[in-house]
Amino acid sequence: MASVRRALITGVTGMVGSHMADFLLQNTDWEIYGACRWRSPLDNIRHLMDRINARDRLHLVDFELRDTVSIYNMLAKVRPHYVFHLAAQSYPTTSFTSPLDTLDTNIQGTARLLEGLRSYADERPVVHVCASSEVFGRVSADKLPINEECSFHPASPYAISKVGTDLIGRYYAEAYGMTVMTTRMFTHTGPRRGDVFAESTFAKQIAMIEAGLLPPVVRTGNLGSMRTWADVRDAVRAYYLLVTVSPVPGAYYNIGGSFSCTVGDMLKHLLSISTRRDIRVELDPERVRPIDADLQVPDTRKFQAHTGWKPEIPFEKTMADLLQYWRDRVAHGETFPTR
Repeated sequence: MASVRRALITGVTGMVGSHMADFLLQNTDWEIYGACRWRSPLDNIRHLMDRINARDRLHLVDFELRDTVSIYNMLAKVRPHYVFHLAAQSYPTTSFTSPLDTLDTNIQGTARLLEGLRSYADERPVVHVCASSEVFGRVSADKLPINEECSFHPASPYAISKVGTDLIGRYYAEAYGMTVMTTRMFTHTGPRRGDVFAESTFAKQIAMIEAGLLPPVVRTGNLGSMRTWADVRDAVRAYYLLVTVSPVPGAYYNIGGSFSCTVGDMLKHLLSISTRRDIRVELDPERVRPIDADLQVPDTRKFQAHTGWKPEIPFEKTMADLLQYWRDRVAHGETFPTR
């Protein structure tokens, strides 16, 4: 009888990590280990706390990407068969004010994890290293849609860190024969999206305005950036297929949605489904990045051909669910900064 598979999700308390845990609980019989810092907010996995406390296939383990010993101790305990490496300093704007922390966490943290997996895995695990479409940065219109061979032109310290993450993953596959694959996921969102990201801060502000907690003004940064939108629930399904459908060591894939529009048009859609009709939009200079990746439209044919995956959740549902997520939090009496 085959032993039960063990999956490790780094960054389980984040938006993607929490949805990854949801998906694996619902669609596999694996034991799932969620790695997070001891001080990480647990809001995104609150709905799973009964299972965590009962040790019902979901377990939390402490680790810190900037601490090699903590990584090795965690891996010695978990000994995973599958790894979804999602933990990162993931806020591009924060990376401009904390570039060294971003580079250490994302580049060296990934190297520490992969080095640990060389020593502490019972068998060579299948590893997903999550890079980002931000590695492509500022892309000219003649290169759209962006395929995997598009040159890198990162537009933030975060994006630079994800170039390193991407290359380190591929290096460990080629140098050590490890089954490591990297993904460049384009914009993905939905419930539990952090409020430092454009669509989520817009939805949060609208929910607070509807509740009478803010004046009817949504403050924005750059609205002209073009994005292709995907739902986080489609993203985690893609990540599962990545590690289970004939994984190719060293492979790298673009993954993303099929609906493209500017950030401004996304905001217009959120406003169109609000209960208020008097909301104005104002540019907040503090929300404008020093440099921005303004054309993010993916070519996902390589990944779709390999796995059969395609996005299923429409843009309209993603945005409606995101807005409802913030309405529910406001209705429960939570208070938030207006960032």
